Amino acid sequence: MRSGWRVSKRRKRRREGREGGREVGRWLPSRKSKKERDQLQAQQQPRQGLSLLRLAVRHGQLQAAEERQPLLRRNHLFDPAAEYKMSHKRRGLALIFNHEHFFWHLMLPERRGTQADKENLKRGLTDLGFEVKCFDDLKAEEVLQNIYNVSTDEHDDADCFLCVFLSHGEDDHVYAYDAKIEIKSLTNMFKGDKCPSLVGKPKIFVIQACRGDKHDDPVIARDTVDSKKELDINETEVDTAAVYTLPAGADFLMCYSVAEGYYSHRETINGSWYIQDLCEMLKRHGSSLEFTDLLTLVNRKVSHREVDVCKDRKALGKKQIPCFASMLTKKLYFRPKFK
Repeated sequence: MRSGWRVSKRRKRRREGREGGREVGRWLPSRKSKKERDQLQAQQQPRQGLSLLRLAVRHGQLQAAEERQPLLRRNHLFDPAAEYKMSHKRRGLALIFNHEHFFWHLMLPERRGTQADKENLKRGLTDLGFEVKCFDDLKAEEVLQNIYNVSTDEHDDADCFLCVFLSHGEDDHVYAYDAKIEIKSLTNMFKGDKCPSLVGKPKIFVIQACRGDKHDDPVIARDTVDSKKELDINETEVDTAAVYTLPAGADFLMCYSVAEGYYSHRETINGSWYIQDLCEMLKRHGSSLEFTDLLTLVNRKVSHREVDVCKDRKALGKKQIPCFASMLTKKLYFRPKFK
């Protein structure tokens, strides 16, 4: 009896051991054969490779995006369509220094017709939105004082600045009533260190003054066609002496009535050829055409003129070609302002 009890007890322990082993086996990793382990590893390798590939792609995209940022900034900086901001509260100030009479010791002739230039410019620039101030026959000291006062004003709410000088000129000077003024002394007052509120804004100087001792001989272009010639009843006068093209700095635009070394022509009633045609182009295209393109049209129109009536017989049939030196860094438009 006792031996039978012992046998049944051993059987019970064996049964509990087998059940306990199965229970523990649920939580222990199964022992796989080498073949099964190799198959599992082969299945996991593509997944790991794909994950690494995705990570590399993401890293490459991030790196490419980081590399593109300076390029995008450079592309924006060198955008050929970039324009000056012309949406400030006001267009800006335009000064017109008009000189018809000169102190006798300078031995300079009167500039008949210059009043027409002044009035035409005043009208045209006002239409573009400029606040125009005109000065007649100022002495050199008065011109420089007015220029200085404007350069020290605040131009934060202005689009640009424009200055016109109607006078005689020579070398790198223009004449006031009593003395000549170096053009550089006018432009220097509007450089960044002197006039910070105009930094990055267009600064336009228009010089109507003769610049040389030669006339431009007419040359017949092979592809030209005959056109009806306008009849001018007023006499053409020739401004003497010379003004040279001068660089002024970034965002400056220097406009000259005639190319270096040639005469500038002025009609005694209608005014100078250059200002006449400049005002006409401003009226037609001033609010729609890019400004240096407009100046190119002015060059073309003036170049088609020639002297008809003049006391200087050597000037008859002679021509004139204006020029401009652009240091602008963007396109310049004078689109209408809407209040």
